[in-house]
Amino acid sequence: MKPFRARGREFVARLDRAEAGIVGLLLDQLEQLLTADAEGDPVLQRLFPPGHRSDREMADEYRELTEESLRGGKADDLATVRATLPADGGEIRLDADQAGAWLRTSNDLRLALGTRLEITEDTEPPEEIDDEADHQLAVYYWLTAVQGSLVDALVAGRAGPR
Repeated sequence: MKPFRARGREFVARLDRAEAGIVGLLLDQLEQLLTADAEGDPVLQRLFPPGHRSDREMADEYRELTEESLRGGKADDLATVRATLPADGGEIRLDADQAGAWLRTSNDLRLALGTRLEITEDTEPPEEIDDEADHQLAVYYWLTAVQGSLVDALVAGRAGPR
């Protein structure tokens, strides 16, 4: 991956074919989650946290009022990422709104992966990839780097041209 960089009013990165394929697969999985109605799924609970932790009735009312809108926003962001992702790898060029969608979606992907992998603050990237769990953990940390490079590019873009 060539990290995101600010170029004028755009944010540009490059993914190779395998990296673009990984993002595409993760987007497919997130899309399935967003259309699921899996009561008690810890990933969905992480993506749609309760509005109130100590009052179940208030939390249910909040969810009823907001969940459809939240799911719709996440689906719109996902569609933006999918539309700007070069399926066979290549350059990604984002405007500020598209960059926001990438940030939110990459955050959702990291939350979903982190929850499934039970990542804690003590979790470290694998030194070697020996099994599927190591591979998934490596993807999580790679996605963290992608998101981090976009945050850095957005900050640099606000600072003005260099």
